[in-house]
Amino acid sequence: MKPLRRFAAVAPTLALVLCGRVTEAHSGPPYPIVTDQVTGPYRVSLWTDPDATDDGSAAGRFWVMLGPAPKEVPAATRVSVTIQPADRSGKALTGDALPIGSDVGRRFVALLMDHEGPYRAIVTIDGPLGRAEVQAPVDATYDLRPRRALLGLFLLPFILIGFVWIKLFLKRR
Repeated sequence: MKPLRRFAAVAPTLALVLCGRVTEAHSGPPYPIVTDQVTGPYRVSLWTDPDATDDGSAAGRFWVMLGPAPKEVPAATRVSVTIQPADRSGKALTGDALPIGSDVGRRFVALLMDHEGPYRAIVTIDGPLGRAEVQAPVDATYDLRPRRALLGLFLLPFILIGFVWIKLFLKRR
């Protein structure tokens, strides 16, 4: 019976370490850099999760929300997001923000942010209602989560303390 109790005490932590994909899912919530700015016939909000990477993956994520001001946004409206380093020279990267599902008012694009630091984000909207542009500063940072193996190492002291505490608790009974 004692080995079963020991396993029951360690199993939740072991499951957390072994199923690290769940803990790797997200580094933090996106945040707004432009909120309900009316420009031309559009009301624009821009949210971002600006992660910089060295491996060439497009981790700088941008969500564009278009609202009617005063009309509904037509499906033929094109939205693009351009980022350019603000602290050094570098080429501008542009991507088309595609609709999320069937909602043409909500768009998403991921772009490569290859270094940490300030960028200038420019949202360009072009459609039947007209053309508009919104600019905002954004600071890219590296994802600071520890590796999965280090997660187990960081949890080890707490696991050991918990194991000793449970052992003492069961011994007192």
